[in-house]
Amino acid sequence: MTKYIYAFDEGQKSMKDLLGGKGANLAEMKRLGLPVPDGFTLTTEACIAYLKHDLKLPETLMDQLETQLEAFSQRTGKSFSSNEQLLLVSVRSGAKISMPGMMDTILNLGLNDENVEKLAKKTNDFRFAYDCYRRLLQMFGQVVYNIPMTSFDTYFEEYKQQHSYQNDADIPAEGLQEICNHFKEVYLNEVYKPFPQKPLEQLTEAIEAVFKSWDNDRARVYRQLNEIPHDIGTAVNIQEMVFGNSGDRSGTGVAFTRNPVTGDAKLFGEYLLNAQGEDVVAGIRTPKDIETLKDQMPHVHQQFLEVSQRLETHYKDMQDIEFTIENEQLYILQTRSGKRTAHAAIQIAVDLVEEGILTQSEAVMNVEVKSIDQLLHPNFDTQALQQASLISKVGLPASPGAASGKIVFSAEEAKIQNEQGERVILMRPETSPEDIEGMIASEAIVTTHGGMTSHAAVVARGMGKCCVTGCSDLEINVVDKVVKYDTGTLKEGDMISVDGAKGDIYFGEVATMKAERSHAFEQFMKWSKDIARLDVRMNAETPQDIQSGYQFGATGIGLVRTEHMFFGPERLVEMRRFILSDTREKRIEALNQIRQYQTEDFEEILRLSGSRPTIIRLLDPPLHEFLPKSEEDKAAVAKQLNVSGRTLTQYIESLEEVNPMLGHRGCRLAITYPELYIMQTEAIIKSALYLKSQGIHCQPEIMIPLVSTVSEFTILKNQINERIETLFEAHGESLHYLIGTMIETPRACLIAGDLAQECDFFSFGTNDLTQLTFGFSRDDAGKFIGAYAEQGILDTDPFQTLDQHGVGQLVKTATEQAKAINPTIKIGVCGELGGDHKSIQYFNTLDIDYVSCSPFRVSGALLSTAQSEVKGGRLRV
Repeated sequence: MTKYIYAFDEGQKSMKDLLGGKGANLAEMKRLGLPVPDGFTLTTEACIAYLKHDLKLPETLMDQLETQLEAFSQRTGKSFSSNEQLLLVSVRSGAKISMPGMMDTILNLGLNDENVEKLAKKTNDFRFAYDCYRRLLQMFGQVVYNIPMTSFDTYFEEYKQQHSYQNDADIPAEGLQEICNHFKEVYLNEVYKPFPQKPLEQLTEAIEAVFKSWDNDRARVYRQLNEIPHDIGTAVNIQEMVFGNSGDRSGTGVAFTRNPVTGDAKLFGEYLLNAQGEDVVAGIRTPKDIETLKDQMPHVHQQFLEVSQRLETHYKDMQDIEFTIENEQLYILQTRSGKRTAHAAIQIAVDLVEEGILTQSEAVMNVEVKSIDQLLHPNFDTQALQQASLISKVGLPASPGAASGKIVFSAEEAKIQNEQGERVILMRPETSPEDIEGMIASEAIVTTHGGMTSHAAVVARGMGKCCVTGCSDLEINVVDKVVKYDTGTLKEGDMISVDGAKGDIYFGEVATMKAERSHAFEQFMKWSKDIARLDVRMNAETPQDIQSGYQFGATGIGLVRTEHMFFGPERLVEMRRFILSDTREKRIEALNQIRQYQTEDFEEILRLSGSRPTIIRLLDPPLHEFLPKSEEDKAAVAKQLNVSGRTLTQYIESLEEVNPMLGHRGCRLAITYPELYIMQTEAIIKSALYLKSQGIHCQPEIMIPLVSTVSEFTILKNQINERIETLFEAHGESLHYLIGTMIETPRACLIAGDLAQECDFFSFGTNDLTQLTFGFSRDDAGKFIGAYAEQGILDTDPFQTLDQHGVGQLVKTATEQAKAINPTIKIGVCGELGGDHKSIQYFNTLDIDYVSCSPFRVSGALLSTAQSEVKGGRLRV
């Protein structure tokens, strides 16, 4: 019989797959003897069984639940019906991978009309008892019955205004009792049934609701954004309630063992007195800094410091800890590896190594690859900031970055505007999990309420989004769609700029500048490079990109796309003259002009690369891409080339292809026009020979694209070699060079062994290989890839992450064939999959030598291959 429920003292941290992150950590803390309220966990397997079996709890689970409740009551000495020792519990979700705020929680479960009176008499605090009851009524109604929270909040806020209560805590017991009675009427009006009075019925319905919440919209969107599998389910943790809202010597809070924004080795957190957990996370009240707890309850503060240090050392990572204080007694409700900014992640990893807590290999595993991107994004230009008009300076720097965009007031509008190509800033009093899609669509998030651990702050940091919270000097009116500040009013559509590192907001758009990488970043990336097996090259052809790529740690250039060099005005004229020439002599004349430009380009590229390998792909796209499309452009080109408009039009029509992707392009162009690749080869070799005369020894590697047969390659290779030898003789000098091909067609993969006998290197062009393997056009796949993902046909977009079962198997087969025939052949991967974390994990298991990606993905790619090595390196798949 499947065991669906584990008491906290039956588990440990290694059981995350079964107990979820929260349940496993609660069990681990219990095992360490920390002050954790008792409880038990319903497993992720129970969730999957519930979702797969018509949303019904298995009978065996119900039997185990009854047994667990009996044991739970014996351990705590409490029960749902006791007059003296009343049992109340929290019900919380907890997946294997942390999804903060995405699923549902219910507190104070077990209260009803009878038990609230018992609690009031036992504690001699009627206000506290009815405060717990009104919270249960609200949370249970929203989570279990989908009653809109506004159905409760509107009345609650009106009641406070009517009686001039500024804070929730000002409402007396009688007022809360009146509010509870109204909330019970909300159930009758909204769902036509009363709030359930039986605690066991409450518990069962709450468990089902949390299981269902695994599949709610915001949870699915969050998983998709963070590449979390949809089939792992969530656990449910049932835990004895402790009460942070039981008076001024009680409270609740969230703290990080280190600063999640800067990485500073100092406790960072907030708490509220006389409050429950959702008050801190929702940002409804502005919390106090954890340091002030030292003055209010020094012994609790000291105990918390000791617990925090112990947890960080035990887990070997910065921890995010939820805690409650009940009558000056500390309880730990959760610990997990804390969400942090990229800057903080690097700083913490380096500090933990220097403190002897982590090894370099462990530190490499403690930083998410996608977070590296955050360090490479721009900041506001300091001079531009001096000229900018400040709107607000009191906000909290919840998540760093610099962003400009138009103001929107709802997640829906943010999504709409983003889809129309607009940059937007989402401004709200506070955010909630329902805002997730709008937060994704926004450049930055700004709220008037909440602290550094509010929903907006935590989610924004996880996304790498710029975020400022707690802007109390702003009045954000989402109904009238205006923002009032000291000296004016902003309306929807106005442009603002947000500095998430300082908490400042400016009017208009502020210019940005490149981010500066810290000493810790350089140290961390050196460790990654030392550990990594795969070399990481870059796809680049402009001086700026090449310099950036080498700064980020690239070991060479894996792809120079020469077609990008033909679109300058003077060059395009000669390219068009070449295309429209009706004799070989005229084509060569045009190519001679182009060669001068190409030689200058290659000289600059090879100079920047120096002795590092540089793969230059010869012309790849079909010729029609260089010809004019509009009638206006056609007329201008006809005049420029001294041909009639009719002649030009007829020639353009003759070059049109039904499917250019499969047409006259790549090596097929050079088979038809050998002089094209000869011209490019001359430009490459002449520039390299010139640099050698200047004392710069280069490594040019010439790539022939789109080869599908051995004969295509050998014919062109022989022509190129013959021309190069002629150049060597003419210059009285030689140099080392390679000739290889880009593997882009399934046929090339299948004959890779034969090609390897002729090629000096391979590079898999994963973009075209994916298109040809699936029969998908990359440009058109967006019309249906989303539907495929939603219906589970494809797990991911194969143009973003490698299709391991299809394209990946072709890569694997080709690599094995090639290395078997030619063990010294260099094999790489170019295209953006060469910078994708999951794809790199797969490539690292093969006998591939390097990946190549855009310059700004180089650092992340280095970290990916380093992490793959730490996990086990080149394991055969």
